[in-house]
Amino acid sequence: MIAPSSDSLISRRAERGLDALNFFLADVRDGLGPYLAIYLLAVHHWEPASIGAVMTVSAVVGLLTQTPAGALMDRIDAKRAALALATVLLTATCLLLPWTHSFAPVALSQALSAVAATVIAPAIAAISLGVSGPRAFARRMGRNETFNHTGNAVAAVLAGGLAYLGGPGVVFPLMALLTVASLAAVRSIPAEAIDNERARGMAAGGRDTHRAAPMRVLLHDRRLLALAACCALFHLANAAMLPLVGQKLALSNPTLATTLTASCIVAAQLVMIPMAWLVGARADRWGRRPLLLAGFLILPIRAALYPLSDAPAWLLGVQLLDGVGAGIFGALLPVIVSDLTEGTGRFNVTLAAVSTVFGLGAALSPGLAGLVVQFKGYDAAFLALAVIAAGAFLLALHVPETGGAVTRRHS
Repeated sequence: MIAPSSDSLISRRAERGLDALNFFLADVRDGLGPYLAIYLLAVHHWEPASIGAVMTVSAVVGLLTQTPAGALMDRIDAKRAALALATVLLTATCLLLPWTHSFAPVALSQALSAVAATVIAPAIAAISLGVSGPRAFARRMGRNETFNHTGNAVAAVLAGGLAYLGGPGVVFPLMALLTVASLAAVRSIPAEAIDNERARGMAAGGRDTHRAAPMRVLLHDRRLLALAACCALFHLANAAMLPLVGQKLALSNPTLATTLTASCIVAAQLVMIPMAWLVGARADRWGRRPLLLAGFLILPIRAALYPLSDAPAWLLGVQLLDGVGAGIFGALLPVIVSDLTEGTGRFNVTLAAVSTVFGLGAALSPGLAGLVVQFKGYDAAFLALAVIAAGAFLLALHVPETGGAVTRRHS
């Protein structure tokens, strides 16, 4: 029997470490997320306007710092240290909430939390690309998202059960425990398994012979511009759908609205798991484009189905389609950006810039939908979102297949 080589053992340790990292960090990387509003309302008895203002501050700061965070990952080699520091800072700012009650300290803590959170996604993507390389990146991203969605589902169930038994404050010790596990996972990834040149989209070991391409080259890439535009429309249509479903559930079943909304979230996460696995297993064989178009096509269908019934079972069933589109999108977007930026040394900043663009779409989505609901009702809002989603699909038709270039370049 041939003993495994040292490089093989290091690679396996890195793969297992990334699996554990994505599982444990799934619920930490977004901070308190939806639990923030619940906690401030139920424990600190804040007014809804103040809660909304804090969440808006956090969202705006996150959008402003996302692209610089990606640029940072392209420049530094200490990616594991940056990821660990961001995770600790994010958790610490959230754990301060039980001791802060006024608006300014809470808003500041959540702004710092947003800054830390913007480092986490590009750091994971960079480490993953540095470990796997472009040839195996689709498989690695599929695994990342599979473990991420599994971790989200498990954490949501734990948070819901513990909150039922001990109140909303139990999310803090749970977050601290998951952070400790995340830090252990980061530590388990060997530094020597990460090729830092490959992690930013350069050829492995190319520091002495290659320089990063000027950003203006990427800004004139029509493929990237089309990708960013259709992603922005996708999230402009998608982000408001779950909140609208929650509102419809609250109108028809006030006592079960929270439970049913949580069920929608968990159910969608469970559907995302096989979708992310599918991307990892088939993106290289089937190509990126068919999977991308399938993920975009499901969104207008989903939006058009919501108005057909107000029954909770129907709304929950349609919400399952969110898992299809989001599961494909989350795993596939970094892969396509990696294809389009290979050799430029600008992978992380480009991915972050595209994420900023679609984050802006997501930020505008609830306000747009709310205006339509106010003047025309929920059915009109869903149909308006369906039209936007159809526009995103039509624009996605202009994003070319990118997988073939990777296969030829590394064959």
